[in-house]
Amino acid sequence: MQSINILLSVFASLALRYGVEGIGVNYGFLGNNLPPPAQVISFLKSKNIQKIRIFDPNPDVLKALENSAISVILGTRNEDLQALASDPTFATNWVQNNVIPYASLLDFTHISVGNEVIPGPLASFVLGAMQNLDSAIRASGYYIPVTTTISLQVLATSYPPSNGAFSEEAVQFLQPIAQFLAAKYYPLLANVYPYFAYSGNSAQIQLDYALFLNTAPIVTDGALQYKNLFDAMVDSLYAALEKVGETTVEVVVAETGWPSVGDVYATIGNAQTYVNNLISHVSSGQGTPRRPGKALETYIFALFNENQKSAGVEENFGLFYPDMNEVYHVNLIP
Repeated sequence: MQSINILLSVFASLALRYGVEGIGVNYGFLGNNLPPPAQVISFLKSKNIQKIRIFDPNPDVLKALENSAISVILGTRNEDLQALASDPTFATNWVQNNVIPYASLLDFTHISVGNEVIPGPLASFVLGAMQNLDSAIRASGYYIPVTTTISLQVLATSYPPSNGAFSEEAVQFLQPIAQFLAAKYYPLLANVYPYFAYSGNSAQIQLDYALFLNTAPIVTDGALQYKNLFDAMVDSLYAALEKVGETTVEVVVAETGWPSVGDVYATIGNAQTYVNNLISHVSSGQGTPRRPGKALETYIFALFNENQKSAGVEENFGLFYPDMNEVYHVNLIP
């Protein structure tokens, strides 16, 4: 009976987390002029933002999130990956320090082990860190999916979307990670940026295709048709997962956004158009051509402009300035 109850709890949690359409935001900390966490969480509540992603376990932020009804994707620091992978005690202590004190008072939707480290010198530690953290969380009596966040730079090919395939450098790490995720019914988190795809190839990609402005298909891929670049990028990742034998792993878009300053394509008008059309598209629940009708949980990058990121577009992805005034209006927000 106990095992049946555990299974029911797991499937109920999956239904709640993956069956609900939702838009969240990334709350980064790389600014020396950002509001204090308690003020930020109150601000999020006032704007009806109910999902966030943070990149490391900032205790002031986690404390402020308690009883807020705001769910959170919690990231690990990339520099902790080797210890998390090689030392189960370190992983247990990480969970005891950063998850257990808060888990009864806030909803951790996922733990993301590393951000954009595949391929690279830390890639070999990701799966071991995921396994150790997953074991530690389960031993504590909680159910929190453990995953990682990738860049679409892991793809060797992405056009047309059905040709999506992992690079040789990435597949050696991502195939076993995808197997782990599939066995656990956990999703894969991905950073999806039509802005960077467009700005790097504006001669071949239409701006309207990147901004969700096309009403007619632009790309025909067999029986599937694409009106926007976002769907094409997500589906190229689904195709890559299928090519390593994993057809059931779902994708969560951990980051997407458009900068308002920093180059000729980074304007307030383009940023506002992209983000508002993204919200309408994702909130519709229509999914992508390869996964029609499948709600796609998506997190906008980012809450604030952050002045300690690289100069140029990187510090200008925010929906808000650090004084909490709008950079541009977002329809998600009253």
